[in-house]
Amino acid sequence: MRLNPMRPCGIALAFPADDKTEARVNAMVTDPSAESDEPIAALLADVDGTLINRAKVLTARAIGAVKRLRERGVVFCITSGRPPRGLRMFVEPLELTIAMAAFNGGVIVRPDLSVIDEKPLPVDIPSQVIDSIRAHGLDAWVYTPTEWYVTDLHGTRVDRETSTIQFPPVVVPNYDSLLHETIKIVGTSTDHDAVARCEASIQAEFGTRVSAARSQPYYLDITHPDANKGAIVRRLAQYLNVSPRRIATIGDQMNDTLMFRESGLSIAMGNASADVQRLATFVTTSFGEEGFANAVERYILPRAHVTKAM
Repeated sequence: MRLNPMRPCGIALAFPADDKTEARVNAMVTDPSAESDEPIAALLADVDGTLINRAKVLTARAIGAVKRLRERGVVFCITSGRPPRGLRMFVEPLELTIAMAAFNGGVIVRPDLSVIDEKPLPVDIPSQVIDSIRAHGLDAWVYTPTEWYVTDLHGTRVDRETSTIQFPPVVVPNYDSLLHETIKIVGTSTDHDAVARCEASIQAEFGTRVSAARSQPYYLDITHPDANKGAIVRRLAQYLNVSPRRIATIGDQMNDTLMFRESGLSIAMGNASADVQRLATFVTTSFGEEGFANAVERYILPRAHVTKAM
């Protein structure tokens, strides 16, 4: 590994966000008077490749690490490109009482999966994005707040994704009827270079009209421009009424670097690429070597509040 609290009551993190909130929290990010050694108030964690291991299992050590965070008064929150239903298996073992950011923040849900907030793509965007994805030789999937849609049940990684999120897709002949409620579009391919080229192309073509970033080497996620993990850090800080410098983040993919930039302490997994690792404050071990639990024990708990959470 190398160098490179408070617990709110209730069941839901509302993640309020308006222009005044954004301005205030952004000012806190750049405030030179903010102390870098302030205690950590919250840890925001990615899921796949970070919180869970290669077999998509939540280990006993990871569960224990989250429990120790809670005992020390550090809020624990998860964010993922997964749909809400793909996060429900973490609620009970981690005793989550705070809202979860699904679709990289495209939908914010309570632990019971009731929706707090959602950010669909502008209605004119999905068809253009899907055309661009297919022009690069990738398969395109569409997610609405409650369902996952594909045009080919036997397409690239459909079976793997079904196993991961623990529910099957709805097969449709086309996505025309879904364009008004599209939360996330995924481009997927076994050709990782093609996925990277598609990412660069969509970023160049659509600019700030979308957020486009790889959540895995084989997945390109396209969401509303305000649905990204960096925005979740700002909303979490506002909810807790703390500087974003008191938020820690941990992840393994390029889309996680958006939250690295906004938080006061960032941790890249050992299985992350060199490009991701160089943008983090610390690098922990890999997801096959209890990287999440090791990061909590080495980097978060020493900077946690000493008062036990209520």
